[in-house]
Amino acid sequence: MVAVALVAAGIAVLLSLRTNLTGQTDREADSAAREVALDIASQVPEKTSYAGLDLPDDEDHPVQVTDESGRLLAASKDLQRISGTGLSAVTPQKSPSPSPSASATAGSDDDDDSGDDSGDDIADDDDHGGDDDPEIGQIGGIFRHTSGTATVDGRTGDYRFAAIDVTDRKGRTVIVHAGASLAARESAVGTAAVSMLAGLPVLLLVVGGATWLVTRRAFRPVEGIRSEMAAITASADLSRRVPEPATHDEVARLARTTNETLTALEVAVDRQRRFVADASHELRSPIASLRTQLEVGDAHPELLDVPGAVADTVRLQRLAADLLLLARLDAGEGPGSATLDLGVMAREEVSQRTTDRIPVSLDIGTGEGAGAEVAGSRGQLARVLGNLLDNAQRHAHASVHATVRRTGGQVVLAVADDGSGVPEAERERIFERFVRLDDARSRDDGGAGLGLAIARDVAERHGGTLTVGRAPAGGALFELRLPAADDTD
Repeated sequence: MVAVALVAAGIAVLLSLRTNLTGQTDREADSAAREVALDIASQVPEKTSYAGLDLPDDEDHPVQVTDESGRLLAASKDLQRISGTGLSAVTPQKSPSPSPSASATAGSDDDDDSGDDSGDDIADDDDHGGDDDPEIGQIGGIFRHTSGTATVDGRTGDYRFAAIDVTDRKGRTVIVHAGASLAARESAVGTAAVSMLAGLPVLLLVVGGATWLVTRRAFRPVEGIRSEMAAITASADLSRRVPEPATHDEVARLARTTNETLTALEVAVDRQRRFVADASHELRSPIASLRTQLEVGDAHPELLDVPGAVADTVRLQRLAADLLLLARLDAGEGPGSATLDLGVMAREEVSQRTTDRIPVSLDIGTGEGAGAEVAGSRGQLARVLGNLLDNAQRHAHASVHATVRRTGGQVVLAVADDGSGVPEAERERIFERFVRLDDARSRDDGGAGLGLAIARDVAERHGGTLTVGRAPAGGALFELRLPAADDTD
């Protein structure tokens, strides 16, 4: 591409140089033609003779003088051959002697302006003449430029010719063809072309080498990133990071984004490993307890603890359901777009909890007068309410209170208890998976530390939030805030 651009630029420069030098040569030819024309305009030639005309005799400015009919009247002394002016003759031609009848018709010999030679000499041609002839003793304008060759004193060269018409003192109009050598143009264009052809390979070599070096240097950090990523993939060590260049270009941003991706991947993998380890630990206890009870019952039927086996089975079932729900959420299960009334759902869920240790009081208000409709999955939102109520039942002393209200563009579901509450330093940690602030009591009550983690994941997937604060009764206050259905785009 650089070579094509340089060649195109070189051709453009050569054409421009050639055009400029051609224009300069045209001006030289114009000047030479005007000098000869001025000399003719000041003369009163004897009949058709221009013997006293001072024409340039050097090879730089060959000159021809013709009448309007194309007959050569004068030429440069050493001019031997010429082309490009329309007349190749180089020897002046003499006019034929006038006949008596022609003289009588023309008038007396004393009338120089209407003599016998003017009638034959003044004629129109295709380019110029006739009504456009200059006044007596005046020169016209340059009316034509042509290119051709001329041989002067044995040397042949290329020329530009200018044509100008002039009327002498006798009233005769002639055309002067004066040339200017194109040797300077050809020499300058040739020298420039040779210089460009000689310099093009060198310039291409320099540009190619510089491009290779710059590109190699620019992509060296990319190779470092690639090699480090290959090493991370081979070693499966997600704690490693790719090198970040000190520059502020796209490669540096790529390295930073890659490291951010590795960090997120490391966190996800560590979270998954902890989840698998905690899940296996949580599953081991109820399975081992159930197996022990069944083995004792098989050996000693009278000692079989059926209620305990049922409790362990229920605990195992709940844990399996929680793990399956978390797996679906991690896999990207969407909340759906169905519209449901959160107040109606809360009333139905509370009415089914007939075995709770503490009865749940429910308060459903419309706030600003609007309904409590939200968009999402009824099963997932019911699971959130159930987990919040289960958590309150485990920690409450005497009361559990749930409310549903509309606040602006949000629907708020709040669950409060009168227990010991959640310490402020632990209010974010309790939403992590398998976290229990009172591990022994929670395990005995059947909690695995997954309920609040599931509740927050579901809330975030529904475009809402789940937070914990202090209840008026001193216990914990959990608030689920979801966008109202009529405000959801």
